[in-house]
Amino acid sequence: MPTPRLACLSLSIALALAFTACATGPAYQSPTAQAPDDWTTWRSGDESLRIPVETRQALPSAWWRAFNDPLLDQLQQRAIEASPDLRTATLHFAQARVQRSTTAAQRGPDVGVSGGVSRQRQSEVGAGTRMLDALGGDRARLADFLSEPFTLYQAGFDASWELTRMLDALGGDRARLADFLSEPFTLYQAGFDASWELDLWGRVRGSIEAADADVQRQAALLDLARLSLASDVARHYIDLRTAQRQSQLAREDIAALQDRLGLLEARVKRGVMDHLDLERQRAELSAVEGQLPSLLAQESGSANQIALLLGERPGALRGLLAVPSADTAPATPPDLALGLPSELALRRPDIRAAEAQLHRATASIGVARADLYPSIRLGAKFGHESYLRGEFSDWGSRTWSIGPSLNLPLFDHGRRKSVVQLRELEQQEAAVNYQRTVLQAWQEIDDALNGYAAERQQAQQMQARLDSTRKAYDLARARYDGGTVDFTVVLDGQRAYLQARRDLVASQGRLGNRYVMVNRVIGNVPGPDANGAKP
Repeated sequence: MPTPRLACLSLSIALALAFTACATGPAYQSPTAQAPDDWTTWRSGDESLRIPVETRQALPSAWWRAFNDPLLDQLQQRAIEASPDLRTATLHFAQARVQRSTTAAQRGPDVGVSGGVSRQRQSEVGAGTRMLDALGGDRARLADFLSEPFTLYQAGFDASWELTRMLDALGGDRARLADFLSEPFTLYQAGFDASWELDLWGRVRGSIEAADADVQRQAALLDLARLSLASDVARHYIDLRTAQRQSQLAREDIAALQDRLGLLEARVKRGVMDHLDLERQRAELSAVEGQLPSLLAQESGSANQIALLLGERPGALRGLLAVPSADTAPATPPDLALGLPSELALRRPDIRAAEAQLHRATASIGVARADLYPSIRLGAKFGHESYLRGEFSDWGSRTWSIGPSLNLPLFDHGRRKSVVQLRELEQQEAAVNYQRTVLQAWQEIDDALNGYAAERQQAQQMQARLDSTRKAYDLARARYDGGTVDFTVVLDGQRAYLQARRDLVASQGRLGNRYVMVNRVIGNVPGPDANGAKP
């Protein structure tokens, strides 16, 4: 037959376990990202900028390999291994996973083992002295005396006083009290205790759900860091090669203009032509020479940016990033094959991070609401305690306690309700941010596609312009040598041809960067084996 106390305790535990299924927070529902049915639906550009897009095959994760540049592949691999930004994002992801494990540990009971030996001295005018004074040698008054309220004044460190120890020491002789209290003694303690907070209102479950969402958010931010790193390495490498090619062209132009200037100086000396054409050629030479320092500075800046992404000092990659051979032409980016629009919207890291933030904010509402309700913690403790070393392990030195504890919030000046309201506002903000992120994603995709199409067409026109200006320049020089035209025609043809060469190289560099941007805005995250090794 169970005792009334045990029956009451069992009923309390049963009721508490029945309430653990309750949850105070809103259930999270994954938002549906807005996406067009096909690429022709959400486009703002002119019809001439529309590119036929293959929807059956996505771009490869190692998208920079389209440039067919082994050095770029090597730089991408080194960046993954040494980038400080990527290492920081990886550490944030690891911290989120550890935090999730810490939060999930709240589901189980806390069990601990304790033990200690302390040397103590009790007060001669403390609570024990008052009790013995009231007894007056008549221990029958103990029960009535213990029920009387009293005021206790204390100061000093914490100590434990045992009534049985004092009674044993007194032996009925109260004259020994003063000497006994003044004697230090050693207290031996050992045992274990356990406690478990019942998740009545889903506070722990909500905390775990929020921690899971934070892990997903950090995973998305890690992918974003990998994508940003690959994009920045490719972009700065393209800028570097573009500046190097333009510098090569400038040096070639300077050498050609100097040779031409020498021929003109010889003609002036012979009196075949006047100084006007000669000074015009010198001005053209000075203009080209003035462009070279700026190009060299751009080359140095791009090299330093690459070194920074790889965690290297300035100038450490000078030999690796040497000027390529003159016959090395920039690779033309391939036609686009972007996959289905809905798939693109789901795999963009910033959209995934925004959705995870919305999930976390929703779960945090339940955690805040759970704090408005009572909490029950089940506790149990068992151990041994004795001031006699020889009797520490005896059964009579045992001490134990078991039972629930209730924490009921009554009045806190509205602090908990304000926290709930704050979490709800944060959820609304996260929802708005998610919608804005999705719309911004498609705006960036549309801009990137329009820019890529425009630059591709412009590069083709630049190539046709270069072919025409080269022919015009050759024809002008032939006619000038034949004496049918003056030098102004040659100078104009020369200027147009040199400018067309520079413009084509610049357009090819912009086209490469446009291709990088397309892969970045569609969220084409490099896969674990994109460089042959896992990041």
